[in-house]
Amino acid sequence: MAEDKKESASSSAVQEDPVKSPPPSPKSSTRKACYAVLQSWVSKKFMTGCVVLFPMAVTFFITWWFIQFVDGFFSPIYERLGIDIFGLGFVTSITFIFFVGIFASSWLGSTVFWLGEWFIKRMPFVKHLYSASKQISSAISPDQNTNAFKEVAIIRHPRIGEYAIGFITSSVTLQRDHGDEELCSIFVPTNHLYIGDVFLVNSNDIIRPNLSVREGIEIIVSVGMSMPQVISPIERITRQSDRIPQNRMLK
Repeated sequence: MAEDKKESASSSAVQEDPVKSPPPSPKSSTRKACYAVLQSWVSKKFMTGCVVLFPMAVTFFITWWFIQFVDGFFSPIYERLGIDIFGLGFVTSITFIFFVGIFASSWLGSTVFWLGEWFIKRMPFVKHLYSASKQISSAISPDQNTNAFKEVAIIRHPRIGEYAIGFITSSVTLQRDHGDEELCSIFVPTNHLYIGDVFLVNSNDIIRPNLSVREGIEIIVSVGMSMPQVISPIERITRQSDRIPQNRMLK
């Protein structure tokens, strides 16, 4: 019995004292540190390559898609004629668009396009798509007719302290009991340049920045990445230009 107790005590002592693992060698720790540094360097260089190649790939893809899309208008005609030259349909399409612009600028062309618009505006559902597309194309048109965006506007929306960039499309007079109020129709794009909300804002509450309509469209399309670092209201610029220089005041 005494021997059994000694054996049990010795076995419990062995179980209580686990085998200690040997300390890591300096070579293994150095190897792990080098591996971590190499992994970090590879990941950084890979991400740098992605950042450099991503805009180039997107630009190439969109340009290639645009060339194929425009080339597809006239390339089937050349294929039926037995002419297989890459890019010939694209050059023909660009030339056709150029001559359409010349024709639309003439009196006869404007009359023909006016009759076409009159017919399209009588068609249900299609007239809404055409009106929206016409609004956007008129905004970037070099002629800048009355249907285009008037100017860029900044309004306080949706809360105090937050601002939204929109475009002034028209103005309206609100008749009230205590007097008429001049309101401006502001189109604020929400998801796309074609989709947005229309707000009627008092003309005195609108901030008119020193941005052209094309610059405003670039800001919307680039999701704010082309936003200038400094924006000044037009009223402030005119006031600063009207100030008398200090050297004249001293004289």
